[in-house]
Amino acid sequence: MRVLLIGANGYLGRFVADRLLADPAVQLTALGRGDDADVRFDLATGSPGALTRFLDAVHPGVIVNCAGATRGGARELTRHNTVAVATICEALRRSGCGARLVQVGCSAEYGPSQPGSSTAEDAVPRPGGPYGVSKLAATELVLGSGLDAVVLRVFSPAGPGTPAGSPLGRLAEAMRRAMQSGDGELKLGGLGVQRDFVDVRDVARAVHAASLSAAQGVINIGSGRAVRLRDAAAVLARVAGYGGALHELDGPPGPLRSPIGHPRLDPDHTAPVAYPYPDGCGSWQQADVRCARDRLGWRPRINLEESLADIWMEAACRI
Repeated sequence: MRVLLIGANGYLGRFVADRLLADPAVQLTALGRGDDADVRFDLATGSPGALTRFLDAVHPGVIVNCAGATRGGARELTRHNTVAVATICEALRRSGCGARLVQVGCSAEYGPSQPGSSTAEDAVPRPGGPYGVSKLAATELVLGSGLDAVVLRVFSPAGPGTPAGSPLGRLAEAMRRAMQSGDGELKLGGLGVQRDFVDVRDVARAVHAASLSAAQGVINIGSGRAVRLRDAAAVLARVAGYGGALHELDGPPGPLRSPIGHPRLDPDHTAPVAYPYPDGCGSWQQADVRCARDRLGWRPRINLEESLADIWMEAACRI
């Protein structure tokens, strides 16, 4: 099976590439904007016709799209998350390769949900920010394309390679700095939110399973369990061996917002309020993962403690 992987150098794409390369039946070709891609192509600016000619020449059986942007303004997010997927869909429609498309979506497409609930695939999406909007538009393009396609809505990925700018990445970096400086207390903000964390290696397994399956539509990929960020912080402190005190900074909404891991404050300054979780999904998100089990034969295997231990190992290497 020849697989064309788009976005192989991204956070998710690197693990998807490793998983696919471990399958001796897979011949992998990486397409992306970087110099280390097998084929250089910018989906946000390249034409569908050029991509069609490449598909007809390579004739992949599966296309996996892990590419996209998580930061930036609405225009940039739309270019990299929506226009890029439109290019893929149009090229596939024109091509004679008949490839199956596995699109990696995200839980930000759903937006906020009711605390205590599990979000199933039939929930009405109400994204709370431009990132979720751009990814939802991409999903709608895929679902309306008439192609053999599946969209995996990945909840909050964790584990090795977690970006330093993500909430878990900021948390690990704040703890590293506290341990390096011998600080006996760590001030943290924004720990009240609850998210469904799923290890990035389990996500890669789901992508592999989806590539081999005939499943179509949307499938959630998560752990099926919401975890409060303050509980994740406590686990991270334990695996890191941090014996200091964790002080949570909460307060009413105000103009001053600071990220997880605040520096010590001067007495004349007001304490920062909790930093909002950046996905536009409010205080709670938890996946209903029965569809992934039933349609892909997939279940998460790696627990959050192992994911956090791997995040900490990478942070600790910077001490």
